[in-house]
Amino acid sequence: MRVVSVNAWGGAMYDQLTPWLQAVNADVICLQEVTRTPRKSGWATFSDGERTLPQRLNLFDDVSAALHGYTPYFIANDAGPVTDGDNVRLRQDFGIATWVRDEFPVVGLDARFVHSHFIDHTDWDVEDRPRAALTVTVRDRIGEKTISVTQLHGLRDPAGKQDTPARAEQAAKLGSIVDQFSAASDVVVLCGDLNLLPSSATFRTLREHGMVDLVGDADTRASSYTKPIRNASYVLVSSTAMVRKFEIVVEPEVSDHRPLMLDI
Repeated sequence: MRVVSVNAWGGAMYDQLTPWLQAVNADVICLQEVTRTPRKSGWATFSDGERTLPQRLNLFDDVSAALHGYTPYFIANDAGPVTDGDNVRLRQDFGIATWVRDEFPVVGLDARFVHSHFIDHTDWDVEDRPRAALTVTVRDRIGEKTISVTQLHGLRDPAGKQDTPARAEQAAKLGSIVDQFSAASDVVVLCGDLNLLPSSATFRTLREHGMVDLVGDADTRASSYTKPIRNASYVLVSSTAMVRKFEIVVEPEVSDHRPLMLDI
């Protein structure tokens, strides 16, 4: 089974991202920064007072249309205004999504907030954005294994990636998720843009719950990202014996984050 995770950057590099997702032959695809504007398509402009970015109006539908033979699952962290190409103001859901190849039965689903709760923003808030974790549990008939894949877009703090009480609370909630699914799965995978430093106390907390980080201090940012701290995305597993291959994909570039690819 191949699991892929990448922060999709709202689809800013959609023309590169979608062909790569079609070609990578993943069984479970986890994307963060996924946009969804019902019944809309094309490009939008997102602005939160700190950044102004191009992104897809409906990256969830765009990717779903391109991935034939997959079932998609989307969870909205929050929602707020964007403007389309005609400068019309629209309300957009923003969150995470997982696509599962149809050959793999989904035998469990779980979504819960690990920071705050869903918010409909009048204007996007830089300081405090809600975060949810999405878990899909699938059955690999060939390997006769049950695999739970949890993904999230970790709490972002404009002040940096240092440890905070909010991140400690997020880590404790992730530990509870790991414990729940470890009891019924042969292996648990935790992945996503965690917005953490490798030295974060979050990893000590997750180790206490049996999770092993595969990324360490490796660079997970693409060339389009120019800030000096280049740690962001991670993959953790409950059993390294189940890992056949792990790769941080440098080329092609499909986002300002490098994709992470795990074969188990």
